Amino acid sequence: MAPGTALFLGFIVLQRLGELVLAKRNTARLLARGGVEVGGGHYPVMVLMHAAWVICLLVFGHDRHIAYGWLCVFVLLQVMRVWIIASLGPRWTTRIIVIDGPLVTRGPFRYLAHPNYTLVVAEIITAPMVLGLTWVAVLFTLLNAAMLSWRIRVENQALAPLRTGGDTPQH
Repeated sequence: MAPGTALFLGFIVLQRLGELVLAKRNTARLLARGGVEVGGGHYPVMVLMHAAWVICLLVFGHDRHIAYGWLCVFVLLQVMRVWIIASLGPRWTTRIIVIDGPLVTRGPFRYLAHPNYTLVVAEIITAPMVLGLTWVAVLFTLLNAAMLSWRIRVENQALAPLRTGGDTPQH
C-alpha cells in the first residue's frame, strides 16, 4: 500500500470511529436533557451502509494511487465537516434527536437546511474518487440517496413544530 493511500484510508477509518464516539456522547446528553429520538428504526441500516462504504474503500482502494485533485476536494469537505460540527456543538449526532428550543441557524445552517447531509453526499462521491473507485461512488450514492430520501422526510416532520413554534413531537 502506498503511504499516501494508507494515510488517506487511515484518516477515514479514524474519523468515522471518532464521530461515532462523539455522536454517542452527544446523543446520551441530548436524551438526558429530555430529547426524543425519532426514526431510530433506520439507524442500523444507515450504519451498515456507511460501514460497507468504508470496507469497500479499504478492500478495493488499498492498492490504488491517490488522485490529488479529488483529494483537494476531500480536504475542503473536511473543513466543511468541522464547520458543521462546530455549529451544532453538543447537538451534533448521527441520530435524529429532537429537543425543545430553537433550531440551530448559525454557520452553514444559515444557507442550507441539511448541510451535514449535503456533506455526506459529497464525501460518498469524493472519497472513492480519490482512489479511482468510480463504481463505489456510484453504488453508494444511489444507496445513500434512498436512505436520505426517507431520513430527511422523517427529520423534517420531527422538526416542523420547532420551525413553526409548536410543541416538540412525542414519539
